[in-house]
Amino acid sequence: MPELPEVEALASFLRDRAVGRAVIRADVAAFSAVKTFDPPLAAISGALVTGAARHGKFLDLDLDGLHLITHLARGGWLQWRDSLPPAPPKPGRGPLALRLHLAPEFPDGPVSGFDLTEAGTQKRLAVYLVHDPLDVPGIARLGPDALAVSTTELGELLGAQRSQVKRALTDQTVLAGIGNAYSDEILHTARLSPFKIAAKLTESEVAALQAAIQSELRDAVGRSVGQQAAKLKGEKRSGLQVHGRAGLPCPVCGDTVREVSFADRAFQYCPTCQTEGRELADRRLSRLLK
Repeated sequence: MPELPEVEALASFLRDRAVGRAVIRADVAAFSAVKTFDPPLAAISGALVTGAARHGKFLDLDLDGLHLITHLARGGWLQWRDSLPPAPPKPGRGPLALRLHLAPEFPDGPVSGFDLTEAGTQKRLAVYLVHDPLDVPGIARLGPDALAVSTTELGELLGAQRSQVKRALTDQTVLAGIGNAYSDEILHTARLSPFKIAAKLTESEVAALQAAIQSELRDAVGRSVGQQAAKLKGEKRSGLQVHGRAGLPCPVCGDTVREVSFADRAFQYCPTCQTEGRELADRRLSRLLK
């Protein structure tokens, strides 16, 4: 799933490639992905791209005051295309959800733009066209941005959470922008068990967690911004130390990275770095180690 660093990099990429260009049209290939109907997508034809921004994990393209907002969900992605075919795509079961055509950068140049695609069978990619980003329910519910939260604010946010710290970090209503992968990296850097109760963290643990949030996300943003959109997934994987590395040695201590699996996802951690050598229970309903 694209998280804060990748969405920030996609916004930066669109600011470089799309801002200042006019929209020719938007083609919808997966009608279920479009969650709004007023204004209609036809309203953006001829609009100028005036900006690109991020709200948590939502990507926001400003089109003369209208906002084309995308949540890429778990399997979604933005694929830039230097040349687009003139014929609209046929709706079907393929990965394409929406295609945005942009006017050429210079006379007689090719029509370029981007595809919003989604891999897998669970189609959760969502596209909204709104007058105000806060008209998108998911954005209206967002907590403070993870890159902007202070140690004091983080302590207050977590102090109200009775859930495990792993869950609290990935709850977008608590803190916006962090998903499964970067929460694993943050907790590893902070040397915290994913199963610790958020409200029971000490002041020193909250401070370590806030520092880890800042360092991990800023480092990932620094690696990602400026990359081509097609290279962002590989850049993300190359910077991960524990997430997706179950069975491999921890790059910090050398212990074997372990995994806890749930029905549709898993997370990874290092016992030596995070749980005083204890292995966490690998079942949702098991008694959890703290």
